[in-house]
Amino acid sequence: MLNFIYPVISSVLQAGSFTLDKMTMSVKKVTYKTYNGISFPLMTLFTLVLLLIFRAPLSWDLFKGKLLLFLLLAVIITIITNLIFYRALKSDNLSEMETISLLTQIPLIIFASIFFKDERNILVLVLALIAVSSIIWSHWKRHHFAIARKTWPFLIWALLVAPFRGLISKVLLESWNPISLQLVENFLICLVFVPLFYKSIKSVPKKAIIFLIITNILTTVAWILYYFSYQMSGVVYTVMIFSLQPVLVYISSLIFLKDKLDWKKLVAFGIILVTIIVAQIF
Repeated sequence: MLNFIYPVISSVLQAGSFTLDKMTMSVKKVTYKTYNGISFPLMTLFTLVLLLIFRAPLSWDLFKGKLLLFLLLAVIITIITNLIFYRALKSDNLSEMETISLLTQIPLIIFASIFFKDERNILVLVLALIAVSSIIWSHWKRHHFAIARKTWPFLIWALLVAPFRGLISKVLLESWNPISLQLVENFLICLVFVPLFYKSIKSVPKKAIIFLIITNILTTVAWILYYFSYQMSGVVYTVMIFSLQPVLVYISSLIFLKDKLDWKKLVAFGIILVTIIVAQIF
C-alpha cells in the first residue's frame, strides 16, 4: 500500500508547492535569483529537522568513489535545472511549465528500463508511457508546443540532460537514505546559491517570506517521499503515479491563478487515473 501512497502524496504536495511558487514569483522584486537563494537554505533546514527526528543514517562511506561522483553530478544538474526552470516560470504559465517539465520523464522511463533490470516490467512501462504521453498530448496546440520564448532553454535542457538526474538518483538510493541524500544535496546547492544570490536574498519582500516557507516545507517532504518511492517501487512506477502532479498543478492554477479551462488536460487526468488503476489491479 505504501508503494502507492508515497508517490501520490508526493505529487499532491509538489503540486501545491509549484502553485505557491508561481504566486511567490508574481510578487514584486522576487526573481529566480531570490527564489533559489532562499529556498535551498530553507529546504536544508527542514530536511535537517526531519533527519534528526527520524535518525536517518549518514556516514563518510557515502562520500567515496562512485557515490561521490554521482552525488556531485546530481547536484550540478539540479543547480542548472533550477536556474533555467525558475527563470522561465517568471514569464510563462505555471501549467505550461509543469507540462513541459514532464517531457523529461519519457527518456527517463526508457533509459531506466534499459539500464536497470528491476525496471523491466512491460505492463508498468507501457502504462507509464501512456500516462506521460497523455500529458504531452494535452499540451500540443495547433501542431506545436505553445510555450514562451524564454521557456525554450528549459525545454532543450529537459530533453537532453535532466532525465539523467533520475537515473543518478536511483543509483545513489541503493546506498543512501532518502532523507540523508536530500539533506546533503540541498546543502551542497546552498554553497553555490547563497554566495551567488546574496544581494537578492537580502532584498526579499516581507510579503513573499510566508509563501517561501510554506512552499519549501511542501517540496521538501514531497521530494523525500519521491525518493522513498524510487527505493520501494522503482523509477518507472514512481513516474507513472507522479504524472498526476502536472494535472493537479493545472487544476490548482484554475482555482487560484485563474488559468483558462482546457478540456484536453482534463482528459489527460482521466487517462492517468485509468493507468494507475490498471497498474494497481494487475
